[in-house]
Amino acid sequence: MVCAPGALGRGVLPAAVWGILLLTASVEAQRGRKKVVHVLEGESGSVVVQTAPGQVVSHRGGTIVLPCRYHYEAAAHGHDGVRLKWTKVVDPLAFADVFVALGPQHRAFGSYRGRAELQNDGPGDASLVLRNVTLQDYGRYECEVTNELEDDAGMVKLDLEGVVFPYHPRGGRYKLTFAEAQRACAEQDGILASAEQLHAAWRDGLDWCNAGWLRDGSVQYPVSQPREPCGGLSGSGSAGAGGGANGGVRNYGYRHNAEERYDAFCFTSNLPGRVFFLKPLRPVPFAGAARACAARGASVAKVGQLFAAWKLQLLDRCTAGWLADGSARYPIVNPRARCGGLRPGVRSLGFPDASRRLFGVYCYRAPGAPDPAPGGWGWGWAGGGGWAGGARDPAAWTPLRV
Repeated sequence: MVCAPGALGRGVLPAAVWGILLLTASVEAQRGRKKVVHVLEGESGSVVVQTAPGQVVSHRGGTIVLPCRYHYEAAAHGHDGVRLKWTKVVDPLAFADVFVALGPQHRAFGSYRGRAELQNDGPGDASLVLRNVTLQDYGRYECEVTNELEDDAGMVKLDLEGVVFPYHPRGGRYKLTFAEAQRACAEQDGILASAEQLHAAWRDGLDWCNAGWLRDGSVQYPVSQPREPCGGLSGSGSAGAGGGANGGVRNYGYRHNAEERYDAFCFTSNLPGRVFFLKPLRPVPFAGAARACAARGASVAKVGQLFAAWKLQLLDRCTAGWLADGSARYPIVNPRARCGGLRPGVRSLGFPDASRRLFGVYCYRAPGAPDPAPGGWGWGWAGGGGWAGGARDPAAWTPLRV
């Protein structure tokens, strides 16, 4: 359910309260993560809401508390009359319901069912516990406390640890509408990145001279090493965040999302399972990659899974392998000259002919999935068998000691 946020009144704080608030901020600033921001009603108000400043950070599969506390002058009313409501900002002027509580009655909505509940850490605690965090949970949340006559609210931003990666499908560059970019990221185990995530990736050194969609409908691209084909050497003109001699995030602004076509910047977070490289006795065509991974209780890794394994699990392998979209890539954590240059990253060989036997394959095994060939076992053809039409038939693969 999506609804527009209501207007929230705000009073004026007396000077004495401001003095206390500033002193509290000074003391709390020394406590790091213990900082709180007080969002107060006016002198006549009876509802006080406190939320965390900045953002809280989690990762996919994690559990996070979205902090929110309130103080309610309940001289004339009981706490049972207080309604607690959590919503997520889905557009600048639209919110989606997440969780509502009124006395003993609690209800979570949509994908939050079974994952969201109140922390209930004493009176006045409206903090929301969110379990099994997903990529789609990223964003801003509003905690609203309402009694019969008044209300107040505070914002909490949920950020995720992860990695931004540029993406285009086999069809080539600048082929995706906004909706197609959303689907492309989802198919590769990601979501469209936000402008904030792209800017953070640029600060970490991401350099990509092709414009891509972001989740807000804008089109941008990060340039860490300024050059003429990528917005010029000075970073002027179309430069967005950053700019100057150090490059920046070039910004095309908001584009027509149904007609214009660009690449995509996707975001993914940590993996619950594991990505590994499988090197058969002989290179396999793309059609044989899925069979090879299946023989190890796994599936062919997606592009986002390889990026997550590189960034968050420090996977480093100087050998190209097939991925689920038909591309061939390999992850480098420790750069060396013979492995594609002096910068870390996921190297791409594009989309080779799927029939060519050029590579091994990167596989992804979900948590709890058994490995049919643990330890020093691989898969190949025993005794020269398994021939079909003059070529070895992957259907005849058997486990072999390697």
